[in-house]
Amino acid sequence: MKQTIFPKRAVDLVIISDVHLGAFGCHAKELLKYLRSIKPKTLILNGDIIDIWQFRKRYFPKSHLMVIRHLTGLIAKNTKVVYITGNHDELMRKFSNFNMGSFKLVNKLLLDIHGQKAWIFHGDVFDITMQHSKWLAKFGSIGYDLLILLNSFSNFILTSLGRQKISFSQKIKHGVKRAVSYINKFEDTAAGIAISKGYAFVICGHIHQPEIRTIRNQKGSVTYLNSGDWVENLSALEYHEGEWKIYRYREDPYAQAYALASKQADSPSHKETFEELLKEFELR
Repeated sequence: MKQTIFPKRAVDLVIISDVHLGAFGCHAKELLKYLRSIKPKTLILNGDIIDIWQFRKRYFPKSHLMVIRHLTGLIAKNTKVVYITGNHDELMRKFSNFNMGSFKLVNKLLLDIHGQKAWIFHGDVFDITMQHSKWLAKFGSIGYDLLILLNSFSNFILTSLGRQKISFSQKIKHGVKRAVSYINKFEDTAAGIAISKGYAFVICGHIHQPEIRTIRNQKGSVTYLNSGDWVENLSALEYHEGEWKIYRYREDPYAQAYALASKQADSPSHKETFEELLKEFELR
């Protein structure tokens, strides 16, 4: 039976962050479906794409490798891809300002968007635990990963009983005043610096909280944007024809339909996938 080929959706600019490839909570298959459904002119990977903190040799599923293969395929086809480092992939900061073809690795990016400046960075620089208690941040990351695993198991039981899924971490974030205060302080700090520099947009990741809103203070205003994550929210930022929007995978049947009509995400072996990577870079 011949499969239906769906056209890719054109997008001027796509920003994703906090994918956490190599971690148990990563929704790599869903991300791959989304990436296959779009044709971005520019793709910005805003930190924590590969989770070096949680990386284990025994756990790196084929779907995670397929995401990397897709990204390198975009680079090979001259799609502009910018990788901005985060805290979970901080080892890559040693190679900041590396360029190869249409690929660039940086710690932060100042982008001109139709005459307006967008300041883009991961956001861990404003995290006090990263500044003073890095061990605590890593310990919290392990705890978060375990919480996601427990949440996945509980949601499996709930859906089997015909009940709605729940998010433990989202309930904690919205229910604990300190968590809400931390998010607000993070956003206000990033916005305040951006306003002082005269930027129109400040774009972050890190806190796994997708958002687009205008923040004002005595010196002016700025549009604050956060791309969310691919652990819980399965979200991204898209800019197309002069408009920003938060993309949510769970609200996009088009991406799911496109992916279902294409090659299965986990069909090739690790060896086959790696061989394809080498071919795309003309190393075979």
